[in-house]
Amino acid sequence: MNVREFERYYKKLYMPLCMYALRLVEESTVSEDVVQDAFIKAWRYSEEGGVISSFPSFMYRTVRNECLLFLRGKKTMVGEEYIPEVSETDIDTSERDAKIWRAIGMLPEKCKKVFLMSKQKGMSNEQIAEEMGIAVKTVKNQMTKALSRLREVLKDGEKPFFLPFL
Repeated sequence: MNVREFERYYKKLYMPLCMYALRLVEESTVSEDVVQDAFIKAWRYSEEGGVISSFPSFMYRTVRNECLLFLRGKKTMVGEEYIPEVSETDIDTSERDAKIWRAIGMLPEKCKKVFLMSKQKGMSNEQIAEEMGIAVKTVKNQMTKALSRLREVLKDGEKPFFLPFL
């Protein structure tokens, strides 16, 4: 595998793999570390002449194993039976979650802040307005704008979305 192919896979898989790892280890910084370690292992394996027939499958399996090592180190889980093999559903869910976070990241800054205060922190429109020093109507407009943009980005045949990990 050459550097260009590896970079292309990295850009495509990094966020979905982080979402997958996050569901297993439940800590965002740890999930990012696990994914970075998995990419390093994949690169080294490739450099040593190892052949990877399906890079995405290899990466999900490697991330799963890295999560298992982390959890064993925390003594929270003992055996592999606690982390099932990677399924198509896991991959689809991870890709969906990554797509949602990318869409949130593309929102204008004020719109994103209002949206996350509402969905992530559970704040009411009035609380958001007070904290940001804006009118409640502005908060409502920003939420409408955020949801509209997210629906547009996520419309391609997906069921109505919800944000389970916020």
